[in-house]
Amino acid sequence: MSGNAVVAVAGEALVDMVPAPVGEYFEAAPGGSPANVAVALSRLGVPTRLLARIADDMLGQRIRAHLTTNGVGLDHAVRAGEQTSMAMVAVGPDGGATYDFRVSGTADWQWRPEELADALDGPVVALHSGSLALTTPPGAAVLRELIVRAAADVTISYDPNCRPLLMGDPADVLAGVHELLAVTDIVKISSEDLEWLVPGRRPEDVLEGWLTRGPAVVAVTLGGDGVLAGTADGVRARRPGVPITVVDTVGAGDTFSAALLAGLHRRGLLGAPARPDLRAVDAETLDALLDEAALAAAITCSRRGADPPTADDLQARRPA
Repeated sequence: MSGNAVVAVAGEALVDMVPAPVGEYFEAAPGGSPANVAVALSRLGVPTRLLARIADDMLGQRIRAHLTTNGVGLDHAVRAGEQTSMAMVAVGPDGGATYDFRVSGTADWQWRPEELADALDGPVVALHSGSLALTTPPGAAVLRELIVRAAADVTISYDPNCRPLLMGDPADVLAGVHELLAVTDIVKISSEDLEWLVPGRRPEDVLEGWLTRGPAVVAVTLGGDGVLAGTADGVRARRPGVPITVVDTVGAGDTFSAALLAGLHRRGLLGAPARPDLRAVDAETLDALLDEAALAAAITCSRRGADPPTADDLQARRPA
């Protein structure tokens, strides 16, 4: 694979209002699951394109500056007339994050088909999406159509990244997840998301069921307990968590998705021609991919906010 092979990421680029280090105050930090994935990919050395509708207001300008500074390509991003979406973030004693949102009529959800007409031109080998952008009307339908259309030519990566406050009935969300699994190659989901989508079901059972629906690789992250994963060709893996002092979990799942994609990019396993090799990935390679992704996510957990590691950060933390 060419070193110029691009991974595109589609979805929201919003502002997280995160607790300040001191006092009962908030700080504005660029965020949104897809934007976090794009930043993490770029920091890991992967040429990255963000397909997002970014407002031209003060917060939107801050988002653009953050993405540009981190090397994320914005040549296919829309300069939107609507306002920036906001997420209010609360961090619990265990570092877990909960969210409240200000998203009515904001820029991220107003996609029109013509805005994505050339979204995947050039050397794009993969498209990642997930979270609110795929469930929030009216733009969700436009992005979902992009994914279906792109599946013939590029690797599709998907993280449902559930936000119960905004996504409505979990049964409806699950039906939408199942639709996308049919055209998805790589799925990452957290056990927390599964508990909302399919309460009471064992992650192992969900993994087996989802692998019959089309994906080549399914990974279920288990927080500090590591990750479960499997491939369409029958490889199964369970990798341990990475010991870390958790500051907060903001952006950890996004970092996992990005690091998994970066590992596949480095191994030439992205793009439609590589699909048979991705489905046939062996146990040793799968373990290495999961370990890299888990380490990257753990480093993010050790930092405040969505602050994913660079390739050099990862290299410095790898076991000798």
